[in-house]
Amino acid sequence: MTSSPSPAKSRVSARIAAIAESATLAVDAKAKALKAAGRPVIGFGAGEPDFPTPDYIVKAAVEAAAKPANHRYTPTPGLPELRDAIVAKTARDSRYEITADQVLVTNGGKQAVYQSFASIIDPGDEVILPAPYWTTYPECIKLAGGVAVEVFADETQNYLVTVEQLEAARTSKTKALLFCSPSNPTGSVYSEEQVKAIGEWALEHGIWVIADEIYEHLLYDGAKAPSLPVVVPAMRDQTIILNGVAKTYAMTGWRVGWMIGPKDVIKAATNLQSHLSSNVSNVSQRAAIAALTGSLDAVKEMGVAFDRRRKLIVKMLNDIPGVVCPTPTGAFYVYPSVKAILGKEIRGKRPQTSAELATLILEEVEVAAVPGEAFGPSGYLRFSYALGDEDIVEGITRVQKLLGEAK
Repeated sequence: MTSSPSPAKSRVSARIAAIAESATLAVDAKAKALKAAGRPVIGFGAGEPDFPTPDYIVKAAVEAAAKPANHRYTPTPGLPELRDAIVAKTARDSRYEITADQVLVTNGGKQAVYQSFASIIDPGDEVILPAPYWTTYPECIKLAGGVAVEVFADETQNYLVTVEQLEAARTSKTKALLFCSPSNPTGSVYSEEQVKAIGEWALEHGIWVIADEIYEHLLYDGAKAPSLPVVVPAMRDQTIILNGVAKTYAMTGWRVGWMIGPKDVIKAATNLQSHLSSNVSNVSQRAAIAALTGSLDAVKEMGVAFDRRRKLIVKMLNDIPGVVCPTPTGAFYVYPSVKAILGKEIRGKRPQTSAELATLILEEVEVAAVPGEAFGPSGYLRFSYALGDEDIVEGITRVQKLLGEAK
């Protein structure tokens, strides 16, 4: 008697198989591959400043690399000098007073995002996720066993959710709210009044807030991005702040981020990191110390360029019939609505979704943008303006000509 064969087991775990590739990195990789093949592709996909890391930061890293002490393991939470620098920087920039044992240095901002959710979310817990959202948030929630509950605010709300929307999404399973201001992907910034209202709502209902402040220095038109636990001090014990050097100092490749939170949560996240990745590269940590303790002059210079590019790309996109592009007041992204173009004929095709439209734009005029599906509902495109002025003009001119053919 023969036994029936057992069902084949999946080679990849269901948990990991369910994780989607980063859409922004996928678009950027495709654009770079086409460029390497000789195609004149202009990539608006990655949120990566085109500026080099400031010289004084690079110099600090070179000096650090020559010292044997930096060739060794160091404490998992981060070099004491860096944690102290983060404490001082947080007081300087946010007026938020913390201590070093509330800080955990991570391998970039993404690790801080993952460890924050992993540290407070249990299977089945719900996390309210304002949309449009950064593409990594829902995947990290999923990895932690949580359930992302999307709350969408469209261009008529300047992509900013209201307390009423949050309350409508709240259930008995709601454990946390992800709050990002200035926002990736939209560049929208919540006012102090809005931050206060959201913080008080979270406090009333015992909801954690994970606040991503990575774009805090990239603000325009007099906008301010107040830190939630500063505006609502009673939220100190249920807020985790995420930050890093990547965007402010053009240090995306150095991989230094951090978490700030209640001591018990930071201790738990440190235990996780001790098994996950140990400590961050010491050379990168030394570079981060130089960044945080040095002058902000280079940051201000980059901000001037970003502001000029912001105004340029917004105007050029709004000149396209059917495109509606709100003017962002933070970060380095624009998030135009292209809903009025979907379904129209463009060079023999009728894109029905923003994903199909992004593919058409890449294929026809060799411009890479990220479709709205990566950040929530279809009908939008994200363009990063963290690239040179000439590339912006050339790239958006190509898009203007292509979409101008829509009929």
